[in-house]
Amino acid sequence: MEIILKQDMPSLGYKDDIVTVKDGYARNYLIPQGMAIPATATNRKVVEEVQRQRAFKEEKLRKEAEALAAALEKVKVRIPAKAATTGKIFGSVNNLQIAEAIKEQYNYDIDRKKIHLDGESVKELGSYKATVNIFREIKAEIEFEVFEE
Repeated sequence: MEIILKQDMPSLGYKDDIVTVKDGYARNYLIPQGMAIPATATNRKVVEEVQRQRAFKEEKLRKEAEALAAALEKVKVRIPAKAATTGKIFGSVNNLQIAEAIKEQYNYDIDRKKIHLDGESVKELGSYKATVNIFREIKAEIEFEVFEE
């Protein structure tokens, strides 16, 4: 029986894929659980239209993400921190502080969960780099400097 998946299934495929499974598996498990719908002509047309619209939206998001990545590559963020005379800061600088500094200094709103620090954590004054996962495979590398308040 051919079905259209309504969600990603590791063993079968991805959302909106048309796959062939055994009749009992489809009728007794996938369809009642809301994981799939029968692949009728009407359902196929609906899925094709949804995929077409999704592709258009995704292309728009991709272009915006590429523009943001190009802009972020050029910025150098400065983050103040309290530090000892040896250069070690009290606490550490994390992705939340980086996101807030980017918002404050350059007005780019970036989710803190998309910022990944290179290495362990920042516990000393100096210049560092972080990677921002903007959209799927589009990433930007930003430089930030931790200086003493």
